[in-house]
Amino acid sequence: MSENSSHRENRRAAWYENWTEGPDSPWQHRPEPDYHHEYSTLTYERDGRIARITFNRPDKGNAITPATPLDLAHAVERADLDPRIHVILVSGRGKGFCGGYDLGMFAEQGFATGDGPDEITGTVLDPVVNAVNHNPAGTWDPMIDYAMMSRFNRGFASLLHADKPTVAKLHGFAIAGGTDIALYSDQIICADDTKIGYPPTRAWGIPAAGMWAHRIGDARAKRLLFTGDSISGKQAEEWGLAIESCPAEELDERTEALVERIARMPVNQLMMAKLALNSALLAQGVATSGMVSAVFDGISRHTREGYAFQMRSATVGFREAVRERDEPFGDYKRAQFEHDRTE
Repeated sequence: MSENSSHRENRRAAWYENWTEGPDSPWQHRPEPDYHHEYSTLTYERDGRIARITFNRPDKGNAITPATPLDLAHAVERADLDPRIHVILVSGRGKGFCGGYDLGMFAEQGFATGDGPDEITGTVLDPVVNAVNHNPAGTWDPMIDYAMMSRFNRGFASLLHADKPTVAKLHGFAIAGGTDIALYSDQIICADDTKIGYPPTRAWGIPAAGMWAHRIGDARAKRLLFTGDSISGKQAEEWGLAIESCPAEELDERTEALVERIARMPVNQLMMAKLALNSALLAQGVATSGMVSAVFDGISRHTREGYAFQMRSATVGFREAVRERDEPFGDYKRAQFEHDRTE
């Protein structure tokens, strides 16, 4: 028996040690990675065995910008490559998880961009390029639209394809594009009063990630997307979308208990369990669902109704257009939106 294997067998509960711990670790005497990296839409923190990714645009309802999928994918990859991390927790600062895409910029302000060039300028994510492609008087190129939306999907799907478990903590609201992010997570835990849904199916949107049927089944997914209705966090637990729901004041404590319990597991066990379970999920056609849904999301924004919603938003403002869209369904409440430009 080698000295290294003897070390492993004689240490009490050595299987609970992290990859970097123990005298036979391949990471012995190696420095920790440089964690310094600034993101425009989120923050990243390593807290023991937990990576904490937190959307950080609270004054905008954590609205999605072209930088969001890039930031998220980069942060997930950092956690995935760090042997000290066992589980990735995604949450949002402020009054909600994520209110969706910043459609104040997209629908109301003609896809206005910043002051100068950046890494998305001149790419398929360039807001000016997409403004031209969304001009009702022009010719729509569906593949420019798909190239844009598929990049958003790819960034958000990093939560599903990460080697390590991902947990989304939802509070306040997870609406429209915010659900695309949440539904790619392995586990959802939420406050009872969280608002979860995709109202844009009423006009100007189809869930581009295509994850609803995979998460809650065909009939319940159709129940939500045929009406644009939303459900509460409590109902999300009852429907099997969330693995746990609790009063808002208990959410932090319950979430910490969950991720700390996951973090006790060996990294390699977690990876094998996730890969094995993901093989069944991916066999259901997740990639195909995302491709088809991203195409239809683009189409929905270029129908007669889609153009009417876009023009109305540009004329009277996005808040008023949303009110007109939702009032016939009896569920428009200004307080439901942390920021009137998100969805």
